[in-house]
Amino acid sequence: MGLSFRKTCIITIEELRKIGLMPPQNRLKRGPVVLIECPEEIPCNICVDACPFNAINMERITSIPKVDWDKCVGCGVCVTSCPGLAIFVVDVSREDTAFVTVPYEFLPRPKPGEKVIILGRDGRSLGQGVVKAVFEQNKTLAVKIEVPKEIAFEVKGIRVVKTSG
Repeated sequence: MGLSFRKTCIITIEELRKIGLMPPQNRLKRGPVVLIECPEEIPCNICVDACPFNAINMERITSIPKVDWDKCVGCGVCVTSCPGLAIFVVDVSREDTAFVTVPYEFLPRPKPGEKVIILGRDGRSLGQGVVKAVFEQNKTLAVKIEVPKEIAFEVKGIRVVKTSG
């Protein structure tokens, strides 16, 4: 396919579009939706079984997961199910800000209302965000953070700022 992520280990939004993993614009306007960044054909289909709305499907166990954008409600159950931490929920339907739900497996555990460092595709800081919600499933946390809308598709993680005391 000639995709650069095979050399850089960082998939771009353009590459996600090319292989059909980016939600269409009309779906993004309706509210939260899953963003699966799983471009390799590996034997894994945990996300398919995890989705309570049957919105994720695969032709065979080694296919790239595909999302039925009309069925996905952006619930986030699949985020904590993915062993590759490659699933996110993005909500860019608001005018001024966005929400991104990311998997998180580190300590300290983030808390709602807390400011965190937003991390991009390459692990670099993109600025600060605010934790809106945290839920746990399968020993993995899913953390919903409020971020500037213009970087919503670049957010891939967070770093909790340790406070003294």
